[in-house]
Amino acid sequence: MTEIKIEVTRFNSPLERLYDQNIKVSFIGGEGIVRSSSFEGGTWRYLVEMPQGKEPTFDRAGAETMVLLNERELCAT
Repeated sequence: MTEIKIEVTRFNSPLERLYDQNIKVSFIGGEGIVRSSSFEGGTWRYLVEMPQGKEPTFDRAGAETMVLLNERELCAT
């Protein structure tokens, strides 16, 4: 008898986002926390806040640690 294995894959509807706010995610180049999301151009886009590093000698503008990424660029950690 042949054993068949079924692999479960999560597919989401375009109306369902994969990552909620305050979820820790990683991406090529870093990691961060999802702060907001929006559905644009047929895909979900996420505003991800990266942790701030050492305090620079100049003042921070505030949003220099935010990146806007498509859903396919993220992975939950």
